[in-house]
Amino acid sequence: MRVLYYDCFTGISGDMNLAALIDLGVDPQYLRSELGKLNLGGYAIKVSRDVRHAISGTRVDVDQQNGGLHQDQHSKTLFHNHSHHHDHGSASSTDQHHDHDHTHDHRHDHEHTHDHPHTPEHHGGHEQGHEHSHDHEGEPHHTHDHVHRNLQDIRQIVESSSLSRPVKERSMRMFRYIAEAEAKVHGTTVDRIHFHEVGAVDSIVDIVGAAICLDYLKVDKIISSPVELGGGFVKCAHGTMPVPAPATIEILRDIPVTTGRVDKETTTPTGAAILAANVDEFTSRSQLQVEKVGYGTGHRELAIPNILRVYLGTIEQEQGPAGYKRRQAVELTCNVDDMNPEHYDHIMERLFEAGADEVYITPVLMKKSRPASHLTVLADPGKQDAISRILFRETTTLGLRVVHMEKAELERRLITRGTRYGDVRVKVAYLDNQEIRQKPEYEDCKRIAREKGLSIQQVCKHIEYDMNKE
Repeated sequence: MRVLYYDCFTGISGDMNLAALIDLGVDPQYLRSELGKLNLGGYAIKVSRDVRHAISGTRVDVDQQNGGLHQDQHSKTLFHNHSHHHDHGSASSTDQHHDHDHTHDHRHDHEHTHDHPHTPEHHGGHEQGHEHSHDHEGEPHHTHDHVHRNLQDIRQIVESSSLSRPVKERSMRMFRYIAEAEAKVHGTTVDRIHFHEVGAVDSIVDIVGAAICLDYLKVDKIISSPVELGGGFVKCAHGTMPVPAPATIEILRDIPVTTGRVDKETTTPTGAAILAANVDEFTSRSQLQVEKVGYGTGHRELAIPNILRVYLGTIEQEQGPAGYKRRQAVELTCNVDDMNPEHYDHIMERLFEAGADEVYITPVLMKKSRPASHLTVLADPGKQDAISRILFRETTTLGLRVVHMEKAELERRLITRGTRYGDVRVKVAYLDNQEIRQKPEYEDCKRIAREKGLSIQQVCKHIEYDMNKE
């Protein structure tokens, strides 16, 4: 099993994550090319070498051109709310959380910067600018005027792009983690959380960039160590606040953390969301056979190395008697008979964004012969809380049934194969390490059908024929 392992001994921010994954082997030009599919305006991703405590690594700066962003002003603000000044060092676009309440920009010794949400009430109903800076000691902070986008605006930017469906879904899952945390912290709703325009550019680069990099690496599992949060207090426009920032710890609920290695903020909301939305398992011990190591540097010097370390390697997966793999899963179910069925499309989208493996609906009859829907969700046990909250919030159910189980599944790999239509992603299934079936990705087939003016049946038939000729 191919595994990516995050070693967060000095926390994590958005730009440190990009830097570490590039250092691990992600092609920076591929990252730039994929991010170019978003309509974000002028910006540049600068990749360079840097050293922290004699350890050499990769550094990433997001420089917004013609927009007041400079390499020495790393403002990664996502939401708008108060103005923290933390010393951390990793610049994380989203490492600024704002609620449409007002925002704060954290400056960590990683040089992360994040804004905090911002709601009209805090500005007398007007969307005024608010500057903050989180220095995550690796993240230069940018200063800028704030024009706001809400989560739906961000979704429109992502969905209207030509990025792959897995990258879009992974990106929105991370954005939603931050928006929901900010909404809870600031006592508002997700639809009232607004993103700063310039900060959102940085945030989108960090978050969508993370999704692109993780998709590029094609790992089977992502594991992380406990996450260092830092310590101390920071001064902001609203007074003195503790480290970690409220939104950060809200995102990391039920995730193992450590604190106090430095009196600086070492994990930003963006970094927290990257882990919460993508990591399958948090553990300080893993039987990993390391193949490659990557280092992403923060922008500031700390008493300890201001670095995010990542490993790429393999773990011998547990095999069933017939050479398939087994893993733990949780099944959540509920019966719903008093909700508009049109809402299921939105609910299923939310569930998949939260990391559900499977979502399906079965028609059933309840008492007094009332027609109802039996909604079933299968997911990794670590996603149970996020899935439960979506079901309680988005459906009319008052209770859930939860069953912990073991799943047996074939090993699957996503590879690229050449066809008459160009490169197409193909999902290949293996039993006893031997290929037993393959199937072209539906999203690729749909895209080709639209581009060529063909039926999707024709496209699938031609691609399968080309694959079988190999």
